[in-house]
Amino acid sequence: MSAAMDSGSKNSIFAIRVAAISIAIALVVLGLKYFAWVLTGSVALLSDALESIINVVAALFAFVALQVASRPADENHPFGHSKAEYFSAVIEGVLIVLAAVLIIREAYPKLANPVALELPVLGLLMNGLASAINAVWAVFLIHRGRVWRSIALSADGKHLMTDVLTSIGVLLGVGLAAVTHWAILDPAMAIFVALNILWSGWGLIRGSVDGLMDAAASPEMVARVRRLVSVHATGALEAHDFRTRHAGRTIFIEFHLVVPDAMTVLESHKICDRIEEALQDEVEGAIVTIHVEPAESAQHKGVLVL
Repeated sequence: MSAAMDSGSKNSIFAIRVAAISIAIALVVLGLKYFAWVLTGSVALLSDALESIINVVAALFAFVALQVASRPADENHPFGHSKAEYFSAVIEGVLIVLAAVLIIREAYPKLANPVALELPVLGLLMNGLASAINAVWAVFLIHRGRVWRSIALSADGKHLMTDVLTSIGVLLGVGLAAVTHWAILDPAMAIFVALNILWSGWGLIRGSVDGLMDAAASPEMVARVRRLVSVHATGALEAHDFRTRHAGRTIFIEFHLVVPDAMTVLESHKICDRIEEALQDEVEGAIVTIHVEPAESAQHKGVLVL
């Protein structure tokens, strides 16, 4: 149990450090995209820069949320602070939606009155460099978020990857506008970017709300838990009424364990300890609650002990 807790604490520390680096990278990318817009006057590049402002704010929220989530349980929060990461992801989703609205507001009038671009090649090169930095960091965040089971890092990485894809669209659109001299392609691409990040923001909000609403663990995780209980509950009769829920990196696991009527409290307690140790070794961040019942409570369903 202590080893699992030590691993979780280390992951929290690493995640906080990565979130701090994300802030610095977001600021560098914002600077590059801002100067790309200044050089060209492109509303599509402006839309990309506006989304980068959201990236900076989102990285700040993720950093704060991870610090809060790493705090141990206390009297007012006996189940810990893990759900702080979900709030970060929800806020990031809302900010993405806000960015999309601002982009549409800026681009829509220029559909009727498009403006010719200035210095498009240099601006596109700067924007392309910013997008390459975002792509590398997004892949890293998504991978680390999955390994460390960090909702905040995963959300930040997925948002950045969406930013990369929209930036590629912006580069193509602005490039075509510069080559063909069809200036209307610039605001049209900006609106396309806005619609795309609206979809991204909705996805982040929906996934985070599931966490705040105590959605169950994945079917694969539940099957894994049931198998571990079946193998390590020797001496018991069955386990039933399994319930799981996610809270950031923590997975809460609850179930009823049926034992023989003649079994002592000490013997049943040893079985419970064995099950808890097995679950915490195999499922990082697991917090297990077991309700012991006599044989007459057997439902002859759920998990039969091997």
